[in-house]
Amino acid sequence: MRYFVLMLIFIFSCSKTQTKASDTQEPISKKTVPEGTITDTAIFAGGCFWCMEGPFEKIDGVYDAISGYTGGHTLNPKYEEVGRGTTGHRESIEVIFNSQKVTYDQLLEIFWMTFNPTDAGGQFADRGEQYTSAIFYRNDAQKKAAEASKEKLGKSGKFDKPIVTPIIQASVYYPAEEYHQDFYKKDPEHYNRYREGSGRAAYLRALWGDHH
Repeated sequence: MRYFVLMLIFIFSCSKTQTKASDTQEPISKKTVPEGTITDTAIFAGGCFWCMEGPFEKIDGVYDAISGYTGGHTLNPKYEEVGRGTTGHRESIEVIFNSQKVTYDQLLEIFWMTFNPTDAGGQFADRGEQYTSAIFYRNDAQKKAAEASKEKLGKSGKFDKPIVTPIIQASVYYPAEEYHQDFYKKDPEHYNRYREGSGRAAYLRALWGDHH
C-alpha cells in the first residue's frame, strides 16, 4: 500500500514534462505591456507554480504571472535542485500588474483561493519546503496589506485550522525554466491530470465553488 501511494504522488506531482524543450526555446519574455504603463509586482507561493499562474493571468490588469524560485540561499537555482529541497527556495509566481486596474488587495483575495493556507508541509501531493506557501512583500504597504488580509481570512470561519502562510520580505526572484512558463496552456492535458490527481482541484471546488 505504501508503494502504491508513493507511486501516485510521483505521477501526480508537479514534475517537469517529459517533452522538455528549454534548450531550444527563446528566453522568457513578459507579455506586452502598453507603452507608458506603470506596473507593480507581487510575489506569491502556493505550491506547484503551474497551478498558480492561470488564476492571476485571467484578471484584467495582470500582464503576466512568471513561474520561478525565491526565498532560498543558492544562486541561480535550477528546477532539479529546488525540487530536491536543498536550496531553500519555494516554487513561486511573480505577478506583473497595473495597480490602476487591479489592486494588491484584490490579488491577495485571489491568492488565498488558489491553495490550502493551513498546510505547513507543502501543498496536496507535493511535500517539502519548496512547495509551501508564502507571501513575499516588496514594501511596507504590501506587508501591511498581507497581514490584514491574512488576519481577515483567519477570522472568516472558512477554515477550521490556523492560517500558517508566512509573510516574508522579498528577495531575489529567479524565473523558472522556459518549459515551466504557462505550462497550463502548453500542455493542458498533463496540467489538468496533475491538478485533479493531486487533490488540489477537488479541494478548491469544495471550498470555493465550481469556478475553481
